[in-house]
Amino acid sequence: MEFREQVLDILAEVAEDDIVKEQPDIEVFEEGIIDSMQTVGLLLEIQNQLGIEVSVMDFDRDEWATPNKIVDVLNDLR
Repeated sequence: MEFREQVLDILAEVAEDDIVKEQPDIEVFEEGIIDSMQTVGLLLEIQNQLGIEVSVMDFDRDEWATPNKIVDVLNDLR
């Protein structure tokens, strides 16, 4: 499975909404798709499924604003 697809699958699972796959430029925080508790869950799932560790302290909401941005940030970190 392609890395981008893996990230979007994790994001859709955590958000409980496939809109993140259908509209990868949607603002996930502004639109209320992901809240603070889901953010923590997302970071845990990224670590568990992809082996990429991102601490809450390093998390920047602006850099992680859309599914496409999340894929880019994680791609840089791996």
